[in-house]
Amino acid sequence: MATSQPAQADTRTDGPIEIGPTTVLPARRENIEFTTDDGKTLVGELALPERADPAAILLCLHPLPTHGGFMDSHVYKKASYRLPALAHLGVLRFNTRGTSSPRGTSDGSFEDGVGEQADVLAAMRFLRDRGLSNIWLVGWSFGTELVLRYGSREPVVSQVSGGILLSPPLHRATEEDLGAWAESGLPLTVLVPEKDDYLQPDAARERFAAIPQAEVKGIDGAKHLWVGEKYVRRAHDEIVSRVAGRPVRLKTSWEGDVGTETND
Repeated sequence: MATSQPAQADTRTDGPIEIGPTTVLPARRENIEFTTDDGKTLVGELALPERADPAAILLCLHPLPTHGGFMDSHVYKKASYRLPALAHLGVLRFNTRGTSSPRGTSDGSFEDGVGEQADVLAAMRFLRDRGLSNIWLVGWSFGTELVLRYGSREPVVSQVSGGILLSPPLHRATEEDLGAWAESGLPLTVLVPEKDDYLQPDAARERFAAIPQAEVKGIDGAKHLWVGEKYVRRAHDEIVSRVAGRPVRLKTSWEGDVGTETND
């Protein structure tokens, strides 16, 4: 499989434009690789603010790869296109073991969230080696299971600032995992679509009551996959608000350097 190159902002607008699904805002983007303790090479992309150090880093863990999840799942891809410029955040997204995307294929095969622990640890080590800090774990669907299972235990818990979950199914995470997160004291924001296929807001509030510091937010009208710009923007607003510690509404227009996603 050919390896795609990071998207770039390579033209300049003639006045403000609406930020759309394929709009690419300025950032320092690079294709990256890192290796797990069991010898798997994982591929991904790191996007950082163009001219400043990031205020925080989002370590994005993607949906279930056996059902189409990968580093380019649209909420994450658009986060990498927008959030370095709009919120001064860095975005690390990568393919867990055995997962393919236009960026490439990570070594290994899907291990149902068990072997993927090594993937999370390798991503954390990569960020630490780059000298990046204020790391927030962001999980979507299957990725939420990895956040809950491994984010509240060493060696991760002492290196992260908190967690943000999108559409958690709670299929693999156990009561013990929820208890460990509660004990860690780390903040946790849980974004639950009103029309989710697996866990809806009322049930999520009951399950996450085991974590006193968890904030569960029902997202009216949204579904598990967060389809539609309205819901992508809501997800990004909630993520940035949690990291900033205050309500944030991101800009929906841009003036300056800009690019357009290409399917190379």
